[in-house]
Parts: sequence; structure tokens; C-alpha cells
Amino acid sequence: MAGKILILAGGGGHTGYARILAEALAGRAELLFLVPDDDPLSRSRLEPYGLVDTLVKPRHPTTPLWSFALRMAKALWRAPRLVPKDVDVVVGTGNNFCIAPSLAAWMKGIPLVYLESRVRFTSPSRTAAILHRFSKVTALQWEEQRRFLDGTVFGPLLPQRKVDPWEGGYILVAGGTYGYKELFDAFADTVFENVVLQTGDLDPAPYRERRPEWRVISYTDRFDELLAGAEVVVCPPGGTPVEAMAYGKPVVIVRYPSWTRAAGPEDTRLFAEKLNAPLLDSFTSRDIEEAIAKAKTCALPELGNGTKALTEAILNL
Repeated sequence: MAGKILILAGGGGHTGYARILAEALAGRAELLFLVPDDDPLSRSRLEPYGLVDTLVKPRHPTTPLWSFALRMAKALWRAPRLVPKDVDVVVGTGNNFCIAPSLAAWMKGIPLVYLESRVRFTSPSRTAAILHRFSKVTALQWEEQRRFLDGTVFGPLLPQRKVDPWEGGYILVAGGTYGYKELFDAFADTVFENVVLQTGDLDPAPYRERRPEWRVISYTDRFDELLAGAEVVVCPPGGTPVEAMAYGKPVVIVRYPSWTRAAGPEDTRLFAEKLNAPLLDSFTSRDIEEAIAKAKTCALPELGNGTKALTEAILNL
């Protein structure tokens, strides 16, 4: 094997990037992972590929500034002990979770690869703005990202299919790690009866009571099977829309206006445009029903796959 690689997975779509790279690197290098200590789903998704350890994630979408400062201090203090000296490469997959272990790797002279988010088109993420200065390779997923980051365009990372696509006839509403109450509340007023709702950290009980005919779950380690059987997938920008398209499923991209630290409105619009997907940024039952009807008529785009090229760049370090 080529050596030892530590992959930093900050949860949600960032863990999705980590798993895509893990699939491509499996058997070619010894893999280690760092995931947030409050994210058991990331741990379970990556354990099949290597040893997983945990570190505090400094900021979630609603973390106040004072708590972020304390959590970042804790991460900076603990990270050097979680980045082994014999690691050959550290790969950051985005998110503030990567800052502390990436800086620890840099101080130990370990080459760093940083992957910018596939949802950034107008400006770099805050983490990329910091870590690209310390990176041997700044990996970009779109040509547009060269306007604001000095890096190499590899193309979007696309996942491998885990199961064969099938026709389940249901709409999959994927709330990701945190869920989104305004979307779920509006969706509960729609005419759709065959729905799988994944609520993330939000309590699923109110939606089970309100729509007992729906299948309502918090998380699942069989998410690929849900994607493979969906008629349409409704989800925020990030990893899930691209994973859905890998299974040939149309998507509706949802923008969460209250997530002020996430990709901005123009980034989300351009991402939806890349995927030829309707963009939903107002939550009424009529808006949702119209977006889903439109998604069923949209042709799926041809996306290049940057996974192989980035894998080789990592191994060459």
C-alpha cells in the first residue's frame, strides 16, 4: 500500500466526500478518519474503511459565537494528539471541523490536501479561505472556483452506486444532519401520501402523528437504498443531490434562508443550475408541489467525475 492517509470528515455532505475518497483509496493506502464526537452517523459510514477517531466540532449552523470560541480552543488543544506523526497525507473535506487537525498536520510537516465544497461558486468557504494557505493541493470541483481560490480543478466528486436503482414511487425528503422545520411543516400540508421523511436532529414524532401514512425516520445507515428507490429527492445543496443523481433520480434543491453561514443564495442558485434542478426557497405546499412536478420533467445533466484524478493526486504526495 502507498502509505497512511488521514481523512477529516466534518459531517453531512463533508462525510459524503470522505466516503467517496475512502471508496477510491481502499486497498491502496491505510486509511484513518477523524469525525465530530457528536456524529455517530459519520462514524458508522466510515468505519468499514479504516480506524475512526473523534474530535469536537467547533461550530454547527446555530452555534453562538462564545460557544464556537470555546469549542475551537478545545479542538486546537486536542488535535495534535489525534494527528499521528507517521501519517503521510491529511485530507480535509471542508467545514470548520477541519481547521484544528489541518493546522496540527501542517505544524508536523504533513502535506495537506484541502477540498473546497461543491456548493461554492461566488466566494470561498471560510475554512477554505484559511486552509488553502497551508495546503499542498487545493482541490476545486468547478472551474468557477478558480476565480477566488488558487487551486487545481479536478471536477465534482461523484459516489459509486451501492445498490441498483429501483422504482419505489415515493418522494424522499432528506433533511440532512440538522433537518429543517419550516420545510417539513409545509411539506406536511401537501397532497403527497407516499413520502419518506428524514428529519435529522429534529424530533420525528410530530410528523409521524400528523402524517401517519408517511415513513418518518431520523437517520439511517441504508440511505443509499432510499435514494435508489425514490421518485424525486428533495434536499438541501451538498452531497445528497449529487448522490441522488448517481442513481438517476431527479432532485429539488432546497435553500435554507436561516442558515446564514452556509452557501449564499447565488451559490445555491448556481448549484441548482449545474444539476438542472428546480430551486425551492419559499415553503408553501403549492410551491413544493410545483417544484416536484417540474423536477420530474428535468433531464439529468452529464457531470464529470473528479474522484479518480484527486485520488491519484493524494497518492502521489
